[in-house]
Amino acid sequence: MTVLRCVLLVTMMLLGGLQAARTQTVGGVDYAPEYDFSEFWAATDGRFFRVIVAGNPFPQMPVEEAKQRMLPVMQANKPRPALTFTYQQPPEQLRPDYRLVLVFDPANDLTAARVCAGQIFLKKPTEPRTLGRVYVFGIYCRNDLALSQTTAWTQANGPEDPRLGQMFVQLFLTLFDDRRWHRSPFNPWFAR
Repeated sequence: MTVLRCVLLVTMMLLGGLQAARTQTVGGVDYAPEYDFSEFWAATDGRFFRVIVAGNPFPQMPVEEAKQRMLPVMQANKPRPALTFTYQQPPEQLRPDYRLVLVFDPANDLTAARVCAGQIFLKKPTEPRTLGRVYVFGIYCRNDLALSQTTAWTQANGPEDPRLGQMFVQLFLTLFDDRRWHRSPFNPWFAR
């Protein structure tokens, strides 16, 4: 009976470990006092929304190929507004300049303020990385101001891996949180 219990315990631990390996994780989140979901909605609904990608989440393929294969995955898992993600730089500088910046394998000392100011630093190629682990620092910027920021990570073998899509769902729900809007006293449907 003891052997059976040990086998059962080991099996349960293995299944739990496999489940944990399949999950997506979103780190802590930070919103600037200026963050307003209704502003995000107005700026992106029915429009193109620029994404800047730094780093390569899949070093086994060229960075441009990884970016192009990730774009439809992001679009399929986009936040609620009817936006279209694009990597295209607008022909003229927009003001305000709303954008999503995704930094894969960021340097440990990288801040959202630096990212929105155009300073992006990645981990050194000599720093150890876990094979198959995608780690991203996501920042929603308006001009040089970081309106929201978070990190997310998952195991994924390529851009079409369903775990990457699920990570984007969680990342977007966190970066573009409408719950803060629903609680606003300036929202006419505000309920205490």
